[in-house]
Amino acid sequence: MILRPASGANDARQVAAKRDTMRGMFAGVDRGIALTTALLLVTGLATLYAASYYNAQDHGGALSEVLSQLFGVGVGAVAMLVLLRIDYRILARPWLCGGLLAVSLVMLALVAVPGIGKMLNGSRRWLRLGPVSFQPSELAKYAMIVYLARALSQKQRDVTRFFRGLVPLFLLPGGVFLLILMQPNLSTAGSILIVTAVMVMIAGARWVHLGLVGAAGMALGTFYALSEDYRRARLMSFRHPFDFMTNEGYQLSQSLLAFGSGGLFGMGPGMGRQKFAFLPYPESDFIFAVVGEDLGWVGCVAVLALFGAFLFFGLRVAMRCPDRFGAMLAGGITCMIGVQCVLNVAVVIGMMPTTGLPLPFFSAGGTSISILMAAVAVLMNISKNEE
Repeated sequence: MILRPASGANDARQVAAKRDTMRGMFAGVDRGIALTTALLLVTGLATLYAASYYNAQDHGGALSEVLSQLFGVGVGAVAMLVLLRIDYRILARPWLCGGLLAVSLVMLALVAVPGIGKMLNGSRRWLRLGPVSFQPSELAKYAMIVYLARALSQKQRDVTRFFRGLVPLFLLPGGVFLLILMQPNLSTAGSILIVTAVMVMIAGARWVHLGLVGAAGMALGTFYALSEDYRRARLMSFRHPFDFMTNEGYQLSQSLLAFGSGGLFGMGPGMGRQKFAFLPYPESDFIFAVVGEDLGWVGCVAVLALFGAFLFFGLRVAMRCPDRFGAMLAGGITCMIGVQCVLNVAVVIGMMPTTGLPLPFFSAGGTSISILMAAVAVLMNISKNEE
């Protein structure tokens, strides 16, 4: 007679094997990155619920925005598990790096086609894929970082030369910039150029050359900002929002009122009033104003400290990485998250003209959160290979 182990024993072994597999997958991952990512995700979901439950009752229930965000987090978690199991250096292969970039460019071009790109609030930034809306610019940001990391890690690339080394590196980012600008989405397009400049600076480009590129970018941005009446009005409203409360300055005015109401310690979690149909879209671009009203100055500082810690650990991973591709890739991902955070907060507190750039980990958006988590998984993967 053959004795077979009890089914309960088999189940226990399977659970233990899965647990060991998970431990092995996360073994060596920078704990600082893992901890700050988890804290930002949890804090972001709690803030999203506080910001959205009132308006969401008209669109499927108080939890509808949070559930949609959780779906994106679930997709991002699956992507993280996959990306942590493979060697990040595979991203440097021409077929994969070029494929990501080509797919991004095609999707950005499709967004501009009427009838294919989804129009919302005067902007065409989304593709409808069945029941799901996808924002190609989110993928394009990180595809561009992978391309730049590969280009800057090539030995024959001399970024100290202006026309042969530096200028060609800005051609593809410039093309992506123009495609995203057509949506229009100046903030996301601008963030790509900013991160490109930071990456080539890290790679050793000369300050004089970067200054020339920056001056050209500023001239282009100024022309774009002044080329349309509504953009000029938005620029004026940013300087004096309370003088334009009936039109362009309304959203920023309500945001500043939220921070004023929050004071030092805030009105309490979920107790702020501006999200009650006063502040437009509190769940997306202006979600940081909800933090300011509910949790006050102390809460804002705590959230920014979390982002600061994430940036510190991310740049530490870049500095410790033994290979140039991984270092550039880690630096680019970290800088993109940092640039988005700085630009979003600057807009919400009135230091920049109002633009549509989400706050990482906080703003509603399934595409944004899932791709962000995939990018963080690549950063974690690189951290496993630190010296």
